[in-house]
Amino acid sequence: MTNRSKTSAARSKNSAAFAVLGGAQVTLVAAITLLTVPLPAIQREFGLGQGDLALLTSAYGLTFGGLLLLGGRLADRWGARETFLAGMALLALASAAGGLAPGHAVLLAARFAQGAGAAVAAPAAVSLVTRLRPDVRERERALAVWGTLSVTGAVAGSLLSGLVAAAASWRWSFLLPAAVGIAAVAAGIVLLPPAPRTAARLDVPGALLVTAGLIAFAYGLLEGTTAVVVAGLVLTAGFVVLQARTPRPLLPLRLVADPRRGAALLVVFVTAAASATTTFLLSLYMQQVRGLSPIATSLAFLPFLLVVVMGPVSGRLLRRLGVRHVLVAGLLLAAVSMLLLGRVASEGTVLAGLLVFPVASGLAFSGATVAALDGVRAEDAGAAGGLVNTAMEAGPTVGLAVLVALAAARAGAVPAGGARAMTEGYGFALTAMAPAFLLAAATVAAAFAWTDSQRTDSQRTSSQRTDSHGQRSDG
Repeated sequence: MTNRSKTSAARSKNSAAFAVLGGAQVTLVAAITLLTVPLPAIQREFGLGQGDLALLTSAYGLTFGGLLLLGGRLADRWGARETFLAGMALLALASAAGGLAPGHAVLLAARFAQGAGAAVAAPAAVSLVTRLRPDVRERERALAVWGTLSVTGAVAGSLLSGLVAAAASWRWSFLLPAAVGIAAVAAGIVLLPPAPRTAARLDVPGALLVTAGLIAFAYGLLEGTTAVVVAGLVLTAGFVVLQARTPRPLLPLRLVADPRRGAALLVVFVTAAASATTTFLLSLYMQQVRGLSPIATSLAFLPFLLVVVMGPVSGRLLRRLGVRHVLVAGLLLAAVSMLLLGRVASEGTVLAGLLVFPVASGLAFSGATVAALDGVRAEDAGAAGGLVNTAMEAGPTVGLAVLVALAAARAGAVPAGGARAMTEGYGFALTAMAPAFLLAAATVAAAFAWTDSQRTDSQRTSSQRTDSHGQRSDG
């Protein structure tokens, strides 16, 4: 083969490997919402109560969010390729078990195991993406696309959820991720490059603390149990203290100490919260107030698929305008979209909001992903990927708990009750996200301005030292 043909073959293999990782990421997020619409069918088949359904719905997210930091460190220690394949294999096995489950206990265990597999695979996938694109510009373009995949997965899951409920058995909500998991493992063995391993010992106490803390915090919020929320916060605080003292931390605190990375993680958190709560609240409004069917409700979110094209667009804008401007623009547009969606009674205004939000979230997620992974050491790539995914998973949990409470409080204050109360409650909660996006935009602007100032001062000091040495040598 000539050098040109070898290069072409390598690029084709690289692109195919990225497609495998991207498809896996979309599936990992889609699996969260795939079960939403078919829940009534599951309830009828197994005779479940509302509490059982709530736990079945949240089980995936609890283990996914709680184990992400551990999954990231496993990728650094055992190799991102091997960890990704193991995570996808676990997802496939758990999904197949759920699809064939004879009873509620097996179904619930499968849902927890699905989340564990996702938590192992997701950070490893991010680490592999950075290795597939060693060139700075190509990596930035790839991460811009990657940043939109989670929203794509959430939208795809919601749409497929309605289609499955309308056309097939609920068991296909599990069998579809199983098929993707098997395909990802088979293709990954051939296409994914080997990744280095670290010799560091795994921080087992830290892993136990952060897993227990994140799961307790998320579960407490979902169930509205203050004591469990407080216990989760205490365990998480203990984890932070331990990370500051241990020589081989599960999460090096330097990763969150950087102002730009901290601001980027805030953007991921807020945008993920808005994406999940928007879908949830508008779905309730469309079915409870407007009387739409589940399939019609799913189709109403088709404009969200605009986010698919935002990855390549964001990549070009990042090169031309820089990360800060793309992030701020996305956050300001997101604030506008929340104001539009808050007027839920106006069909035209809501449609405008449904068109603006995917553009805004695409810009925000893309810019934040690039900023969060910028300058990360090779040995910390898995941990950084786990951190980004943790922010992605924590956002919907906190957002749903807070905004559903706001909607209920507002609806309760409307004397008329009924449809009018629900409309005002949902609209108030959606509008409340606008100031959150404005605050995130201000945080990004301040963080980037501060780090730019620090770098300028550092360069000036270095230049003065060089001049001083030069003058001494000339003399």
